[in-house]
Amino acid sequence: MNNKELTRLLQSLVDGQISVDNGVERLKQLPFEDLGIAQLDHHRELRQGFPEVILGESKSLEQLRTILSALERRGRNILVTRLNGEKGTALCNQFPEGEYDIDARTFCLVQQKIEIAGAGKILIICAGTSDLPVAREAAITARMLGNEVEELIDVGVAGIHRLLARQDLLQQAAVLIVIAGMEGALPSVVGGLVATPVIAVPTSVGYGASFGGIAALLGMLNSCASGVTVVNIDNGFGAAFAANRINRKTSLLSG
Repeated sequence: MNNKELTRLLQSLVDGQISVDNGVERLKQLPFEDLGIAQLDHHRELRQGFPEVILGESKSLEQLRTILSALERRGRNILVTRLNGEKGTALCNQFPEGEYDIDARTFCLVQQKIEIAGAGKILIICAGTSDLPVAREAAITARMLGNEVEELIDVGVAGIHRLLARQDLLQQAAVLIVIAGMEGALPSVVGGLVATPVIAVPTSVGYGASFGGIAALLGMLNSCASGVTVVNIDNGFGAAFAANRINRKTSLLSG
């Protein structure tokens, strides 16, 4: 249930269109639903503006089917992250209106029109093609949350002229998500070019001394550019969720 649905329900009760018992019945499972294998948080959209997102990694296919079926029954938009191809294909077979993205490893089922809630555009920049899985996860998450998104791919510091040639895009964005592996230098460069928030995402891409993304993470945490915030390694989802909160037109309290 979201703010609009709760408002309509309460107004119907005030107007006498539904009984108190009917209203109570509809509110019974508003906080959460016990599925046995999960406690599904139906209150999440009311609190945060989007239904609970399902982390697909380590969940069995049967667990995913149970959770997604409960969300589908309520007409919610569904986002599942970190799905391998086998699980993604199986979910598409069960939920044919859904879409699996092999690069992002996400499954999306849109049952309600996604309204643009962002005040501006989120620009997602990735240093190299090898960083695309994290960039795609961020892009799909941001779009599902109701943001206009643009992507700028393969503009890392090894060929900095590629980035500098697109400064028009950098200046137009309300929030920038900058994704890089190796030494993680790209967010510092971008942070020195713009006045808007920059969310840096280190990736596990790189050779031996990159230590699975730790080198990029430490480089970003020690950025000399002010205004750069860093999320965890490979966390495109977390970066998009943070960018969405920065970019919202209004607060949840004001509707």
